[in-house]
Amino acid sequence: MTSLRSAEWFDRDDELGLQNRAVLRVVGWDPDLARGKPIIGIANSWSELNNCNLGLRAIADAVKRGVIAAGGVPLEFNTISLGEELMKPSAMLYRNLMAMELEETLRAYPIDGVVLLCGCDKTTPAQLMGAASANLPAIQLNAGPKATGRWRGQEVGSGTSLWKYWDEYRAGRIGDEDWRALEAAYAGGAGTCNTMGTASTMAAISEALGMMLPGASSIEAHPLRGQAASRRIAVAEATGRQIVELVRRDIRPRQIMTRAAFENALRVHAAIGGSTNAVIHLIAIAGRLRMPLALDDFDALSRATPTLLNLQPSGDRLMPDFDAAGGLPALMNEIRDLLHLDALTVTGRSLGENIAGAANRDPNVIRPRAHPLQADGALAVLRGNLAPRGAILRTTTASPHLQQHRGPALVFEDYADLLARIDSPDLPVTPETVLVLRNAGAVGVPGLPEWGSIPIPKKLLAQGVRDVVRISDSRMSGTSYGTVVLHVAPESAVGGPLALVRDGDLIELDVPARSLNVLVDEDELARRRAVWRPPGSPHRRGYPRLYQQHVLQPDEGCDFDFLRPQSDEELAFVPPVVGRS
Repeated sequence: MTSLRSAEWFDRDDELGLQNRAVLRVVGWDPDLARGKPIIGIANSWSELNNCNLGLRAIADAVKRGVIAAGGVPLEFNTISLGEELMKPSAMLYRNLMAMELEETLRAYPIDGVVLLCGCDKTTPAQLMGAASANLPAIQLNAGPKATGRWRGQEVGSGTSLWKYWDEYRAGRIGDEDWRALEAAYAGGAGTCNTMGTASTMAAISEALGMMLPGASSIEAHPLRGQAASRRIAVAEATGRQIVELVRRDIRPRQIMTRAAFENALRVHAAIGGSTNAVIHLIAIAGRLRMPLALDDFDALSRATPTLLNLQPSGDRLMPDFDAAGGLPALMNEIRDLLHLDALTVTGRSLGENIAGAANRDPNVIRPRAHPLQADGALAVLRGNLAPRGAILRTTTASPHLQQHRGPALVFEDYADLLARIDSPDLPVTPETVLVLRNAGAVGVPGLPEWGSIPIPKKLLAQGVRDVVRISDSRMSGTSYGTVVLHVAPESAVGGPLALVRDGDLIELDVPARSLNVLVDEDELARRRAVWRPPGSPHRRGYPRLYQQHVLQPDEGCDFDFLRPQSDEELAFVPPVVGRS
């Protein structure tokens, strides 16, 4: 093992050494017993405000047992916990804050390696961003998907079922009593969404990048009953043992998260029908590593990768089915010829070694290559005069008849305008209308909330319409579905073309051609641009103001400009451990 970073705190004979060793005694470790052992931080995003991450207390205890068994000293610390349901306007606003907090904690404390305990969707990329920047040995473990509830004899898919039945409730086809019964079934228990929402997508992405133990991402959450709970505890203990091995071998995130690893992740994202949010998160993680990764990379690899996973919202099954079918190792084995099998992982072995022999135990869930869910991947990157820097659409959840569509725009100025008018019986909308929401992006809100899945107007629901083309500079939940164009860049609040669209303008969407255009001549757009003024912001101080001033656009990952290294020297810089407390 290389010399331990923590020795700079504890293996010294001056007054600081005494002071630091005294702290070890207070937290329960005899300094003589800890001498020469790696200090392993356990970054726990547990919170009672975050139902997805509630099981992480028990998981942390299991990780500690693994660390101790392998000869390390585990020290747990808490971070901000990003829960999508309760945080407003969006947990995305605080992803960068969590990444900063983790990075600075790893820099400032005597930590030799870290276990990253994640769950709800923004915690996973935030931790990977922070770990990429700090570059200490790291391994990630997710909370796991929650148990599946049942309602009216049907399994309830997190998010996906909610959006479906919400439309039926608004249309008057579900009564109040049944709606309340759905609420009870929807709760399910602790853990992340049991669909291929962003939490499940990012857990799979972490495993595909090589930052999580093979098969760990799909195991059900703790606390649960029976075998599922014991499997997650077992993988937590194994994770604790493995981080000590990573420290001993000095294997760090930048050795694992290489260009080859990112290409593997993009292939997996396509094959699982992953959330659109993963695009922003992967670009942000890559940006911390000075790794070139662009929207065109997603589109190119998606075109050449089949969608194999039959999971909601792209399919009809749920995460326990995926796990029972063999999880990510089995899926990756189906596309092994498309992967960089020599990529290093946190096991210390290659990806190819990790997935060798992984069996597909249910071809109805993980489709074989000969019978894919869709011949290409789930993502399309669109460009045109409405999205010069790109926009994205999840093709597996979009209506085929709307993927080539021309219709008049109906513009909502912001989310408040949308809520005020969407169910008005006088709304001038038809099935051909293209609904447009602007000022809902990273700068405009701020924080890029999940407002892009614009509700189908009640007027259309009454006619039996369940999908129309929707366009915004916002995001949507990975559990959502429909013909929804997202992340239009640049966003309207900074003067992107979406700010210039007016009611009645014809908008043309052509997914096969990867184009998105407003059919207004350039002279007219120039006249509109000349009189456009940016919307005002109520934020005058604090983190939201900092966010608006420094956040990048979605095609650049929505990280802060000052957190992306601008040179190889800046990337390699390690602050020295100096000074007195």
